[in-house]
Amino acid sequence: MVLAFGEMSSLVLASSSPRRADLLRQLGLSFVIVEPRVDEERLSGEAPERMVQRLAEAKSQCVQKALATGTGGTPIGPAVVIAADTIVVTNGVILGKPVDQEAATRMLQLLSARTHSVLTGVTVADDTRSIGYVVETKVTFRKLSNGDIQKYWQSGEPMGKAGAYAIQGRGAIFVVGIHGSYSNVVGLPLSETATALADLGVDCLAPERISETGSIQHG
Repeated sequence: MVLAFGEMSSLVLASSSPRRADLLRQLGLSFVIVEPRVDEERLSGEAPERMVQRLAEAKSQCVQKALATGTGGTPIGPAVVIAADTIVVTNGVILGKPVDQEAATRMLQLLSARTHSVLTGVTVADDTRSIGYVVETKVTFRKLSNGDIQKYWQSGEPMGKAGAYAIQGRGAIFVVGIHGSYSNVVGLPLSETATALADLGVDCLAPERISETGSIQHG
């Protein structure tokens, strides 16, 4: 996608998550996607809150470097970068994205009839400032039967989802309570992100922000 730059900085989503892109589209924002490439392994003894913030910062720095050195051989220009990382935590156990049915089943059994936390670390940065924060949402599941879990796996939805469920999809039928930001559970807390963007001069309600959305690959 060819971008034109004027006085207004471009908005870049540093994420391969289609759900985060959908959330930004919900705001009608003009943005491009640059996928970050970082090691998402947890460090030894690392607290969940620190983990998501560290990974958000790493994703932001990765994409900022790609923008500065050139994507496809041409620097992208001034940009505000949004980067995020989301995990599910229950009883101190971090639930990532399941690699197979066995992993998804184990995760959903841990969530059954319990309240868990969804943590998203976000970094919103330009070339002079970086704003970082972690948002927590509490989600309560009803009791899941083995049949529920098996049929949900067969839907294909658990793959690629932290905690093996998607609250914006069929996984919503398991949720009996939520305390905090719904969009945070999907992958990006919109209220807090809009506030951070405003601090960096990006008004989510400004009509000139609305236009086409594209994607850029970098290597």
